[in-house]
Amino acid sequence: MVGLFVHDHRFPKIGDDYYFSYGFDEEFFNRYVSIFGSIEIIGRETIVDNGKYDRNNLVDKRIKLTTIKNLKELKEKDIREKIKERIQQSDYIVIRMPSILGIYAAKWAKKYRKPYLTEVVGCAWDAIANKGIRHFPEALVVMYLMKKIVADSKYVVYVTEEFLQRRYPTKGKTIACSNVTLESVAQDDLIERLKKIENIDFRNKIVLGTCATIDVVYKGQEDVIKAIAILKREGYDIKYQLVGGGSKEYLKKNAIENGVLDQIEFIGSLKHEDVFKWLDNIDIYVHPSKQEGLSRAIIEAMSKGCPIFGADAGGIHEQIDDQFIFEKGNVNDICSIFKQFNIDIMKEQAIKNHEKSKQYLKKILYSRRESFFKNFIEEN
Repeated sequence: MVGLFVHDHRFPKIGDDYYFSYGFDEEFFNRYVSIFGSIEIIGRETIVDNGKYDRNNLVDKRIKLTTIKNLKELKEKDIREKIKERIQQSDYIVIRMPSILGIYAAKWAKKYRKPYLTEVVGCAWDAIANKGIRHFPEALVVMYLMKKIVADSKYVVYVTEEFLQRRYPTKGKTIACSNVTLESVAQDDLIERLKKIENIDFRNKIVLGTCATIDVVYKGQEDVIKAIAILKREGYDIKYQLVGGGSKEYLKKNAIENGVLDQIEFIGSLKHEDVFKWLDNIDIYVHPSKQEGLSRAIIEAMSKGCPIFGADAGGIHEQIDDQFIFEKGNVNDICSIFKQFNIDIMKEQAIKNHEKSKQYLKKILYSRRESFFKNFIEEN
């Protein structure tokens, strides 16, 4: 039995080898292998430098990846034929949306009468329109196509409880199940967090952190940088740590223009286990993204007992309290919410976030997800 997973994700590639990346790690691949027995992938590739990725993060050669360099290659007949061939040879297809490759896959899956399941992990409009007004026409078209695909899909996995279900309703069978899971949630992490909060002195340096790609405008880090500049003038001493891959030039320029470059620390990409170590050392996690399904970074910060505030995007309302959600791109809102935090509130949020993170334990979510996928297979 061969399962085929289709999404626009960029898989790191060196020569003929592909590597695991954040959110698409060994656990991601194993999740589908355990269901289908064998999994193939259609996605995009990004060529990376030798030495950037550990050989231990090499994708198993038994997993076949068919990738394109960019979406423009879909105009080429030989590329389309190669993707069609993969679809024809597969037994079951998992289409992750939003994605352009997913739109093509849904069309061909219907043509070849292949059973497919749709995973809805974000909103097409939010993902595209936040790039700027000139992208609105594209966003409208992709959102329309995604709505149609989800509506017609017989099996849909939503990563949110309500948000994506309202925006992309379906006639088919559904499950609300996060695609982000936690191996464990340790009580010791909460104990250490509460000790850390107890020792915070707001007259000294406060460390904020964000984990997201740093050269994607809609991730919103520039809004936090602007807020830090305002708070600096009000006497706050804030260090802002940025974890994530990509070029730092745009955000660095933004920090220089706002006079806070010395307060911004670009950490770069971290191994997954090192992200958790980093979270232990920040005071507050901020998630300013203007587009989101259900945030992996927020879930991981919750598991470490981090006080969190974030933008009103996607399913973030389902993850953190409304009083800690700011309007997308509203710098003054960011400042106001930051100033709400004191030791008592931070402790309260640490306890609440840590407890809520237990909803995302792997042993709970995997059982529900596997049951839904097994029904999909048995009924087709």
